[in-house]
Amino acid sequence: MTAYFTPDTFSFLSELAANNDREWFLANKSRYEAEVKEPALRFISDFSMPLEEISPHFRADPRANGGSLFRIYRDTRFSRDKSPYKTHTGIQFRHEAGKDAHAPGFYLHIQPGHCFTGCGSWRPGGPALRKIRASIDEDPEAWKRASRDADFRGTFELSGDSLVRAPQGFSVDHPLIEDLRRKDFIAVVQLGEEDLMSDDFLDRFNALCRTAAPFQRWLCQATGVSY
Repeated sequence: MTAYFTPDTFSFLSELAANNDREWFLANKSRYEAEVKEPALRFISDFSMPLEEISPHFRADPRANGGSLFRIYRDTRFSRDKSPYKTHTGIQFRHEAGKDAHAPGFYLHIQPGHCFTGCGSWRPGGPALRKIRASIDEDPEAWKRASRDADFRGTFELSGDSLVRAPQGFSVDHPLIEDLRRKDFIAVVQLGEEDLMSDDFLDRFNALCRTAAPFQRWLCQATGVSY
């Protein structure tokens, strides 16, 4: 086995952060292809079989466009920051029922000084969010088993944003109000650059996704999709 990601991967992303403009990117696009995009697509392709064993309903799609690899180009239409490029690379192994980044998925974030693996559903839409909250309320023990399992919480940390107040239909005195207030149902584990550059990172990522599987299974059941 050889490493997918190398010092060149992180060097390119660091330089992109310092030179976030189209002229620089076009002059260095071949580096992006060789040092970031191609290794990421190879990683996605190689993870397809291990992912199938975790769940047959999540997809490792190695297409160069429209697959598991997020585009490097930022959507600046509604942002004050008009920098054209992301300074990180994101990979999401999304549920087959999902159409966008809000679907349940396993995630890898590659950024100098800020790498992590994540799982869950980021900013689920209104119908999915209502189902998740209803499932917590209706069977709190199942939620606690999924989110507070010793192996899971010994590795992952629940993360994301929360409402300031109790969501509509729930009392502020609800025993699980902190969970019900969540807008994101995600969990992350921080990684070092050396982790991603190791020869056995595919195995490490696979192990992390397996640890997250009970949480992911609960989330799929709560939202009514297959696991």
